[in-house]
Amino acid sequence: MKKRAAFWVIAAFCVLAVPFLILISGQPAPGTSLLWDFSKGLGFGALAVVGLQFILTARFRGMVQPFGIDIVYLFHRYMAMGALALMLAHFGILYIWFEPALGDLNPLTARWELTIGRVALVAFALLVITSEFRKRLNVEYGWWRTMHVALAIIAFAAAIAHVLGVGHFTAAADKRAMIFGASAGWLLLLVWVRVIRPWRQTRNPWQVVKNIPERGGVHTLVLEPRGKALKGWMPGQFAWLTIGNSPFGLREHPFTISNAPEDGPAVSLSIKPLGDFTGEVIKAEPGTPAWIDGPYGAFSIDMEAATSGFVMVAGGIGITPMIANLRSMRARGDTRQVILFYANKEWSEVTLREELEALARDMDLKVVHVLEKPPEDWDGESGFLDQEILERHLTEETRAWSHMLCGPPPMTDAARAALLAMGVPLWRIDSEIFDLV
Repeated sequence: MKKRAAFWVIAAFCVLAVPFLILISGQPAPGTSLLWDFSKGLGFGALAVVGLQFILTARFRGMVQPFGIDIVYLFHRYMAMGALALMLAHFGILYIWFEPALGDLNPLTARWELTIGRVALVAFALLVITSEFRKRLNVEYGWWRTMHVALAIIAFAAAIAHVLGVGHFTAAADKRAMIFGASAGWLLLLVWVRVIRPWRQTRNPWQVVKNIPERGGVHTLVLEPRGKALKGWMPGQFAWLTIGNSPFGLREHPFTISNAPEDGPAVSLSIKPLGDFTGEVIKAEPGTPAWIDGPYGAFSIDMEAATSGFVMVAGGIGITPMIANLRSMRARGDTRQVILFYANKEWSEVTLREELEALARDMDLKVVHVLEKPPEDWDGESGFLDQEILERHLTEETRAWSHMLCGPPPMTDAARAALLAMGVPLWRIDSEIFDLV
């Protein structure tokens, strides 16, 4: 797995480096300066990073499995910010030191290739802003997905047109071939993601067969395959769910598969209404058609075969990958010890608490509930999960165990810091990104 991860990291660097190697080959463009060429390099760097973004979000299972797709999507997020910074720097250098080269800023009178470049910059800036501040801007999830795809296509297509129109580094045939090759690859990725993959999903429909209300407002949707079951499914993984008559829509969302593979081929998705999309999904009735793309993720006991035990830290609906892994351990007769810290606001909101009690009777599992607002007769841990609570229940022996964290970022950040302070090696701590999109 480490070799595969290293291979894909090297491949990503090659994708970013090859355009520059082609551009600097041959005779340099006449009448240039170092700062001028640097600004152009920033522009091409931004274009290479944006092109890589489409690969990162294409969900190629072999590429994302060594890292976990949540990590890949987090990388995609920060790479997008980096690409925008490169674009702004490219424009800023030209505006400050080479303003005449920018021509007229009025799109009605400016040269088309310069206007289309500014269109690319504005579209990509809007893409980043609406993604980072979607919830603050109160943009509905479905609309955001549609807008995200549209802005990405506009930004990349406009950037390619800008590069070819300016022609400063692409006048030579080999350099134009590189740009056209990148464009063709981008179009193929677009066709794969938006046409071919959904078409393949049409051959494997799913159907909601149960909608089970749980504590804390959570609903567990049980879905059965009407075609092929999931292949290579590990406990703790997740899948993208689309509800409705067609998988071609943009209203899909990732959810953890909360049951064990041993309980398949049906899958259970335990969903808490945290926004507009999830608020609608939990209303799905038995008989509703559905489409599943998965499984994805590496937050699984199957990735930690050598560990002698597990420390699991969950907050709220972050219990779903933990319960999936615990269910699988019980089904397999796994005798390794597990200490689970489960943080919630109130006792009445503790999702799946009765099943956790049953699991604790059937396997070597200790559950430590931490309540922010405990009832008056509560004799367990209260307040926020911190180092003091962790130290009361963990021993020196557990420092060598695998530590799995999933929940709201403030909680997982605090838990990670506390575990590191207690001497747990960083490489023994694994986190599932709680708010992927």
